[in-house]
Amino acid sequence: MTGPAGRPADAEWVPLLVPDMPTPEELAPYLARMHAQRHYTNFGPLVQELEAAFARRFALPVEQLTTVANATQGLELALQALDLPPGSNVLVPAFTFVATATAVIRAGHRPVLCDVDAQSWMTTPAIARAACEQVRIDAAMPVATFGMPHAMQEWQRFEQDTGVPVIIDAAAAYGSQWLHGAQGTLVFSLHTTKSLPAGEGGLVVSTRPGLAARVRQLSNFGINLGTESGIPPGALASLGTNAKMSEYHAAIALISLSKWEHAAHIRRALQANLMHEFQAVSGGCLQWQQEAGGGPQMAPTLLCARLPSATARDALERACQQACIMTRRWYQPLLTQMRVLQPYCSWLATPHSEDLRRTLLGLPFFPDITPEHRARIGAVWRRAETSDVRV
Repeated sequence: MTGPAGRPADAEWVPLLVPDMPTPEELAPYLARMHAQRHYTNFGPLVQELEAAFARRFALPVEQLTTVANATQGLELALQALDLPPGSNVLVPAFTFVATATAVIRAGHRPVLCDVDAQSWMTTPAIARAACEQVRIDAAMPVATFGMPHAMQEWQRFEQDTGVPVIIDAAAAYGSQWLHGAQGTLVFSLHTTKSLPAGEGGLVVSTRPGLAARVRQLSNFGINLGTESGIPPGALASLGTNAKMSEYHAAIALISLSKWEHAAHIRRALQANLMHEFQAVSGGCLQWQQEAGGGPQMAPTLLCARLPSATARDALERACQQACIMTRRWYQPLLTQMRVLQPYCSWLATPHSEDLRRTLLGLPFFPDITPEHRARIGAVWRRAETSDVRV
């Protein structure tokens, strides 16, 4: 029995994403610790424990990183910490989530939207160098698209050659994006859908002298907490905001961190299996994101495929809708096409981003995806008309 448009009657939807969060039982001991200590925010003991754990993993002094309430505020405060002149031009890919651009605007600067590489779907140092030849660029904010890591040595060379500071929006790339001995600044998200979920949260890692400490101060309203600056402790040192991570979110992050390697292994294996399955049932017509020189994704959180044409993408999207399978056109419309952003931005040619806009589709991907879910997605391919989906 089928419903409207051939949809299975009373069928449950196959979700696009399902958060993989710690259980209430796992969280309970941390809640007890918070209650006993009566410390719930303001750089409490759990936040300090989490930051120390991150420092060990990045092999950096703890002073070179800081947690924040979320990655968007981390990007905004990292830009503010660079002390760029107001209205500076910041290079941002046109193919990315809106928060990259809005962080630039809220920091008082102008996004210059540029293209991405056709294979990695990321802004590369070569693209950034070409942009610098066309327009003045004061800072660059490339994105680790869908969690694919950048080659940090190449971005360090770009920064040294051009004098343009670089902040990597690595929101989806925790566990994949590392400095690998290079100098650089990374901003990660600990959102509930990311590979290290804290519900909400962010992490700023930077070898730039004083940047992480400045972000930490700005995240606490800009209040001076030290005695070295000549400003009395408790006085306002700069115009900041309230972007501190709470003890609650730090507790969730600590639990997630304790089992990150196991969860990452499951995600890698699942992605490889699904890519193989979907490529086989699609007749080999799919294209996947390629590495960008920074190594593979270690804990993928999304599964995005390029179809051969816009017609093929639209046909698959309709077929999934009819079969109660959720999909998403990631990062669409492009930033260049968002009317709210247009008065605040300028942009360069973006042909590869346009191709992605027409042909990319996000498919269901989450650790608890069932064999029945996978069979339903495969059946969509087998029912699809060859002329619509595979050309």
